[in-house]
Amino acid sequence: MSKPEVLLEGVVFGESPRWHDGRLWFSDWGANQVIVLDADRRPEVVVSIPSFPMCIDFLPDGQLLVVDSAQRRLVRREPGGAVVPHADLSAISDKPWNDIVVDSRGNAYVNCIGFDFPAGEFAPGLIVRVTPDGDVRQVADGLAFPNGMAITADGATLIVAESYAEQLTAYAIEPAGSLTSRRVWAPTPGDHPDGICIDAEGAVWYADVGNQHCVRVREGGHICDTVDLDRGAFACTLSRGTDPHLYVVAQTWGDPDAAPTGQVLSFPAPAPGAGQP
Repeated sequence: MSKPEVLLEGVVFGESPRWHDGRLWFSDWGANQVIVLDADRRPEVVVSIPSFPMCIDFLPDGQLLVVDSAQRRLVRREPGGAVVPHADLSAISDKPWNDIVVDSRGNAYVNCIGFDFPAGEFAPGLIVRVTPDGDVRQVADGLAFPNGMAITADGATLIVAESYAEQLTAYAIEPAGSLTSRRVWAPTPGDHPDGICIDAEGAVWYADVGNQHCVRVREGGHICDTVDLDRGAFACTLSRGTDPHLYVVAQTWGDPDAAPTGQVLSFPAPAPGAGQP
């Protein structure tokens, strides 16, 4: 594919990009900010939360949900801009909470990596379902560093990147919101998938930090496309409608005292986004 267009530089630690309401949103974990790019690609800070990580997604009515991992909770940004508690996650785990995806009914799926990364000893992670009224219930476990998540366009399947297992794992979403019928959706040998998104042709894009690329893969593992970067790819999302683009947040992983290396990049894509997020 073509070389990327750099939309924004100077990001401290970009993650969790989302295409919402015709604009690109993402979290700068290093700056504790959620940022949206306007039509002229100017960054606007929409909320600041002193947390790391702090992944994001949107309720069906457009309200922003943020994973406040430091406080082990979800918070919600209301239409007027106020940030209020949405759900308490602390009773399930005191380990870092990570990615989030919200289904069309307003159920939020949030994963916990299960151990203190990077210094802690590995332990398996889990996923909880948070209902619109804030009820929290564990719906999956035994995941080897769960990372990005996405829900298919028909709302029937949740796919999660298992970074340490080198695979994308799928669950059937039951009518009540529980997850069943776990299976390997696609192996990713040699890659450690991080953030993911789904396109209108049913393929998944995943970002890989160590291998500095994003990969488009179909169920079963067939690789369709790869875009190479000069720094780690942490997560990606797709625009909707005509002229689709893949948006990637990327940075050099390493020295926390170095100048910010984070970028928001754009590539033309073969198909627009679909499903959630």
